Amino acid sequence: MYDFNSFDLIIDARSSREYAEDHIPGAVNLPVVDNDEYAEVGTLHRTDPLAAYQLGACYSLRNVARHIETHISKLPARSRILVYCFRGGKRSRVWFDVLDTIGYKVEKLKGGWKTYRSWVNEQLATVPCQFRYIVVSGATGSGKTRLLTALEKEGAQVLDLEGLATHRGSIIGAVPGKPQPTQKMFDSMLRLRLSEFDPSRPVWVESESKKIGQVQVPEALLATMRKGLVITVSASMAQRVQLLREDYRHFEEDPKSLIERLVHLRPLVGGPEFDEWQLLAEHRQVPELFERLMRYHYDPSYLRSIRRNYPDIDKAPTVVLDDLSLEGLQPVARRIRAQFEEAFTAPAE
Repeated sequence: MYDFNSFDLIIDARSSREYAEDHIPGAVNLPVVDNDEYAEVGTLHRTDPLAAYQLGACYSLRNVARHIETHISKLPARSRILVYCFRGGKRSRVWFDVLDTIGYKVEKLKGGWKTYRSWVNEQLATVPCQFRYIVVSGATGSGKTRLLTALEKEGAQVLDLEGLATHRGSIIGAVPGKPQPTQKMFDSMLRLRLSEFDPSRPVWVESESKKIGQVQVPEALLATMRKGLVITVSASMAQRVQLLREDYRHFEEDPKSLIERLVHLRPLVGGPEFDEWQLLAEHRQVPELFERLMRYHYDPSYLRSIRRNYPDIDKAPTVVLDDLSLEGLQPVARRIRAQFEEAFTAPAE
């Protein structure tokens, strides 16, 4: 597969709907036909292929002309361009011929997006195994994500799976106003992130479950993480409640929406406990609600999950976090990076 960073421009010639589902990271969507045009040509092709090709050619020439004015005209003469469509067929061919005629160094991705997607799947089955992981575990609200942010500022290699997934990894973890990427787009971004790491250095990652919201973490990554060095972080309940109040402020402003997210937990925690949650929400006692939610749902669930995936978790070193602010975590990150990365001086096998 190509070194995509070697191109000055990557053109995704597919429709915007296809592009939104997945694309090569960094590619610009310059569709030969837009969503409606693509559907119209496809429908016409069933009854009159010649008319469909004629209509498609009209749309293509108009759209490519517009894209040349808005994007291509700004490129220097010796720019290197990669173009692709779904299978590397007619849509990318239109772009290739135009750009080649203009004089650009243009290449067409053989097999198109389908070949790229197969390559991503192959990469995610092997590349995660090239690294050694330091897995940060800990109960909900204990500052794992903030610690990873602090570690990255200290120069550590950090794989923020929740950041890539646009989700905080729990039943209430959806980020307001920010939809999750599709599974295919998550895979593409994960592959890209892994390609930026040095295999001779450890990768810090949070102890995620198989699913983060609606996207799945590749099994090869999870399996290799489980062989890594695990550390546990802990914080006082007061600190954890404060963190949830800061990170989930939208629920503090609208406690009813929190209860709506939790309603399917009623059979798990029991009617009396869930009724208590509802009562606290009605009285807008959100800090108390957060605490009960952690004590009676998240903490027991975490222990079951972490012991299933990391059977030796009780032997893992524990780091007590007294201050979950980003400023307070910075010296901790500096200290534990020096402490735990020493075990990863040798390159991965």
